Amino acid sequence: MYLCLNRSVLLLIESVDDLEYRYRKASDPVERSHFQIVWLLAQGKRVGEDSLVTGYCANWIRQVARRYNREGAQGLGDQRHHNPGATPFLSLDQQKRLRDKLEQAAPDGGLWTGQKVALWMSEQTERKIHPQRGWDYLKRVGFSLQIPRPRHHKAEKDRQEAFKRDLPEQTKQIRAGHIHRIGWNYGAWMSIG
Repeated sequence: MYLCLNRSVLLLIESVDDLEYRYRKASDPVERSHFQIVWLLAQGKRVGEDSLVTGYCANWIRQVARRYNREGAQGLGDQRHHNPGATPFLSLDQQKRLRDKLEQAAPDGGLWTGQKVALWMSEQTERKIHPQRGWDYLKRVGFSLQIPRPRHHKAEKDRQEAFKRDLPEQTKQIRAGHIHRIGWNYGAWMSIG
């Protein structure tokens, strides 16, 4: 191990060739950038030159160099991969109970909404849950928004059924799934021949 003295950074390095090898072989783009920063510094490049080559600001280059000195090669790369994130609001058991609860009617007899799920979650966890988190958990346990297709206020079901019944057979076949043979014209009624 030897010291590589730069005008603004003191770098403790094993081998310049090893740094170059790790830089060239890194598969993670953040790790590659960090190894490039350290490799350029180890070659004697100044922080300003390193900044021009890598596109990072001088302050960040100094931080990466300090991290390399403190932790070695393990300190480089995207440290966010090691962050497990926040703990979920509901445990797996509570999520199963929520899924079972959603199979039943909502407490007010209506449909389940994000706000209603958030209220249920608040009761289970004894903490305030924002309605958006209720919506997130609705999706997380496998539920999706189901909105019935809108109907025209003047639509008459009997006349619609009669219209479909009286269509020529060839037109019904196109509508039933052969639309790809004549080009995509979604939702249009077309007659063959």
